Amino acid sequence: MIPDILTEAELKMDSAVEYAKEEFAAIRTGRAHPAMFAKLTAEYYGAPTPLQQLASFQVPDARMVLISPYDRSSMNAIEKSIRDSDLGVNPSNDGHVIRVTLPQLTEERRKEYIKLARHKAEEARISIRNHRRWAKDALDKLVKDKEAGEDEVNRAEKQLDQITKTYVDQIDEVLKNKEAELLEV
Repeated sequence: MIPDILTEAELKMDSAVEYAKEEFAAIRTGRAHPAMFAKLTAEYYGAPTPLQQLASFQVPDARMVLISPYDRSSMNAIEKSIRDSDLGVNPSNDGHVIRVTLPQLTEERRKEYIKLARHKAEEARISIRNHRRWAKDALDKLVKDKEAGEDEVNRAEKQLDQITKTYVDQIDEVLKNKEAELLEV
């Protein structure tokens, strides 16, 4: 019973770290990458559809992304979605592909992105702590229901604290890397 609780908590914490990595990938840096468009959707036949399903993305150089829609009729919707997003870019289309040229990041914009990254990291830490709280409550319930001894549960709680620290450290490391990437000119 105790190993099941710890394993489930660890899986949930791992998924929180993976989610944070995805969120960090969507934060724009000075370089172009397709993950910037991962959270964007466009209206396609009346339904919001992720851009990844509507087009292919190519990165010919560090500050340009070429978007080739699979269906040319979706080109205007894709272009509008990118223009309306918080990426701060103005796409242009030549009838076949959409070109997105990323402007150089200003220092002020970099600081905003760092603040956003720190906020997302804190959300991930909160999620990890919530999973820890759930596991601790489950362990305490085992003692209360006399399904496990207090010594066993105390050892499991120490192990849980170690697991929690490991995942919080992973979030901190990913945040540190993202900040360095954002500050890189």
